[in-house]
Amino acid sequence: MCVIFFYANSQPNANGYKLILASNRDEFFARDTQTAAKWSNGDHVYGGIDLEPGREGGTWLAIGGGKGVFKVGALLNLTGEPKPRNAVGRGMIVADYVRQTDIEHNIVNYNQSLLADCTKYSAFNFVSIEIGSDGQPAQIKLLSNVPPTLLPFEQGQCYGFGNSLPECPFEKVQYGRKQFEQIVKEFGQSDVETLSGELLQLLKNKHKFWPDAELERRAPSWGEGLSALNVHIAEHGYGSRTHSLILVDANNKMHFIEETMRGLDPSAEWEHTHIEKQFESS
Repeated sequence: MCVIFFYANSQPNANGYKLILASNRDEFFARDTQTAAKWSNGDHVYGGIDLEPGREGGTWLAIGGGKGVFKVGALLNLTGEPKPRNAVGRGMIVADYVRQTDIEHNIVNYNQSLLADCTKYSAFNFVSIEIGSDGQPAQIKLLSNVPPTLLPFEQGQCYGFGNSLPECPFEKVQYGRKQFEQIVKEFGQSDVETLSGELLQLLKNKHKFWPDAELERRAPSWGEGLSALNVHIAEHGYGSRTHSLILVDANNKMHFIEETMRGLDPSAEWEHTHIEKQFESS
């Protein structure tokens, strides 16, 4: 996944949302993937699943709800970092977090455990969000493993992360976060159809935010091609193959909306998925 923008607030007003999240997954078009659905090995979890041989069962974005708490996990690779020898696949980082509902896998304990053992993976940013009772603020954390760092963030603000460290965001991430903030301000109390339409329009922005010193440093060969929110590098069969939204309203009703390529041509047919789920209250 290339970019993620989100707003979390455990105490929205009646017409607002506890979670507004928009993300693009950038990947090779030929990589085998299951579209967003309820997981067979976790009936309270929703998201896409990687089917790449050797990486089966992992995911880049998923949400799980149970016992009055819902958790979101998202994984972004850190571009341009050396790969450790015998690196472990990263996709299960998100899957293990959202699938388990015990204390060991709450946002605090899971991140502390991951931080202690994170250097065995290729470079990544792991975004985790946990929202429970209205009386407790949403918890938000970002764990990066190059170097190992765990940062907390406050609820009620708009955030954006990509394939670089948070203190050195790409130009497209800075632009996207500002646009996302404006969308939340103007449409954060609108119906799902209106809000999702605005968010998808943001994710489909093809403008190249180039030059970008940090992106050029991390990806000197592909930098310009990666500088748009909606990436398309035709010669490599690579780009933003999936647009995903997760909305959770004030009454804990979840909407997982996904548009994903059906084949290898982004100008051809896309599959639209809209999953609705009423999460229980605490």
